[in-house]
Amino acid sequence: MFAIDGERVELTHKASSRDTFASGALAAARFLSGQKPGVYVMADVLGLK
Repeated sequence: MFAIDGERVELTHKASSRDTFASGALAAARFLSGQKPGVYVMADVLGLK
């Protein structure tokens, strides 16, 4: 979210089904398994970095 006095711009994500959300969550869990401690983003999970 970007915000200043009196206005804000938000970027949101909404899954249309729990299956879609669960698929991404499972992919993230598989990616994190065996990774070194650190901070990761979904781009890492999807191989976009």
